Amino acid sequence: MLELTEVTKTFGSNVVLYPTTHTFREGTTTVLIGPSGCGKSTLLRIIIGLIQPDGGTIRIQGESLTTANELELRRRIGYVIQDGGLFPHLSARDNVALLARHLGKPATEAHRKVDELAELTRLPKEALTRFPSELSGGQRQRLGIMRALMLDPPLVLLDEPMGALDPLVRYDLQNDLRDIFRSLKKTVVLVTHDMGEAGFFGDEVLLLGGGRVVQQGSLNDLLNTPADEYVTRFIRAQRIPGAD
Repeated sequence: MLELTEVTKTFGSNVVLYPTTHTFREGTTTVLIGPSGCGKSTLLRIIIGLIQPDGGTIRIQGESLTTANELELRRRIGYVIQDGGLFPHLSARDNVALLARHLGKPATEAHRKVDELAELTRLPKEALTRFPSELSGGQRQRLGIMRALMLDPPLVLLDEPMGALDPLVRYDLQNDLRDIFRSLKKTVVLVTHDMGEAGFFGDEVLLLGGGRVVQQGSLNDLLNTPADEYVTRFIRAQRIPGAD
């Protein structure tokens, strides 16, 4: 589904991403985890074409991402950021249907799809008539997920989608989101700084540090495989049971 080959990125003299190669398997959830500034959000933005890499190649469904085709390939990707990234002047329904309407999809088809997604994400239908400022944080995030799924993309990227939510709302959304990924069989790349969340979602976890993938595998692999000092310190900082 998604292949990175020797992808690099620098900002000035700061190397944000050293040569990185990885294959993301179709229908699985891969979690990028690590402290702030380790390169995980930059990598996500490179995948979707918002940031150009300095070197290397990105292939989506076997097709190389270039400046010439980035718009076309971007439409095969759902993208969710913290708090949904919603347009405040549009209703919830119009936020979700915006791109479909821009692409000329019939209004009745778009309306039906929004209703289906509201049911899938457990967003109350009455919330669809409201503006983002009238919704709770959890509802806004569900709305962002609906918008990402509107065109039924095979690949979904999520950049700390639950980072700003309180624990109870976060718990409910985590469970619903994992069920959605599994039922729709999407290929998912999710960024988080929380090891517990990484283990909950991830078929594979990539731990980044200093612009490099320093360890990868399941959460169990990260906790039980002998690791370098950086990995050990990060795991202990997360206060994972058994990490000592």
